[in-house]
Amino acid sequence: MDVITAQKSSPVRLPTNGGTEIELSVVMPCLNEANTLEHCVRTAQKALSDNNVYGEIIVADNGSTDGSIEIAERLGVKVVHVDTKGYGSALMGGIAVAAGKYILMGDADESYDFAHIPRFLAELRAGADLVMGNRFKGGIETHAMPALHRYVGNPILSRLGRLFFGSSCGDFHCGLRGFNKTAYENMQLRTTGMEFASEMVVKATLLGMKVTEVPTTLSPDRRGRASHLRTWRDGWRHLRFLLLYSPRWLFLYPGLALIIAGSVAGAWLLPGPQRIGSVTFDVHTLLYAAIAILLGVQSLAFAVFTKVFAMSEGLLPPDPLVERFVRSFSLEAGLAGGAVLAIGGLGLSVYAVEVWGGRNFGPLDAVHTLRIVIPAALLLTVGIQTIFASLFLSVLGLRRR
Repeated sequence: MDVITAQKSSPVRLPTNGGTEIELSVVMPCLNEANTLEHCVRTAQKALSDNNVYGEIIVADNGSTDGSIEIAERLGVKVVHVDTKGYGSALMGGIAVAAGKYILMGDADESYDFAHIPRFLAELRAGADLVMGNRFKGGIETHAMPALHRYVGNPILSRLGRLFFGSSCGDFHCGLRGFNKTAYENMQLRTTGMEFASEMVVKATLLGMKVTEVPTTLSPDRRGRASHLRTWRDGWRHLRFLLLYSPRWLFLYPGLALIIAGSVAGAWLLPGPQRIGSVTFDVHTLLYAAIAILLGVQSLAFAVFTKVFAMSEGLLPPDPLVERFVRSFSLEAGLAGGAVLAIGGLGLSVYAVEVWGGRNFGPLDAVHTLRIVIPAALLLTVGIQTIFASLFLSVLGLRRR
């Protein structure tokens, strides 16, 4: 990320204890916010001064052409020029040059009230690693949030975040939040777009950091132009991020469900046709049951691959259970298990050929023969998949070992 900084002192009051280290850095991402930037900066300056906080204000500019940069420089705040486009990129550029022990980030469009800085700082001083604003508890003004976002998008995505990761946050996407800079550096955030906000909460939760919430408000933005937020595009990016960061919900649980459903249905139909009311289930349903098992096994393999890769690349924190599995995994055992399944499938296939030979290789009773062929094909396929999966997992494990 290319950044060029122009640093000026912020006109905020020093603490009465005579300290000289900056305690709080307020970072505002900015892209053509000339109509609202000055109000946000002055509100933040007043909050710092009135509460005797030694702090700085950083405007992380992402390519403004409307005079926002000149406004920020006139107000005596630090300006960071971030070339890489994106909400997350702008914030990462601003945070990278922040000198404060604590960081507070918030949009420069007057939608968030920087007078609430003391609420966040109090929690940070008390030991919180991440302090989230909660707009649903603090109050959302009329027209401040579209109904689709307020009643559908934000509640659903926040609920999924709590379900997938065990987070306690009631408002995953509040843009006004504070955090300890050391904790932020430990998160090693990667995303550069709007999903940066979700990644921060997810990483803090997975790393076992102390996350708290304070009520804050949301007002209609006064920037006088269309919002950078795109409902469906950014909503999908947030959902996609939550799924990709949770191999359990993306692969593991669906895989287990497919295997269980396929196995139950297969065991029910293997002896012969079954009726429920006037409906008869036979080998055709048995075939779909076998496919469900096959897809479930593939999904479980992807769950393991994704988790191991994400841990290796630092995208997800270490998982003790997965660590133990990888350490105890033996390529030879995986190859042997796959070979046993494949041999079982091959044996059933030979038996099916013998049955066919008993009929002089003529027409067969499909209902009877498919009850042999379908399990045979399933065992053979899963066995070969297990061999390939064991080889690939060993490749993933080379770097870890």
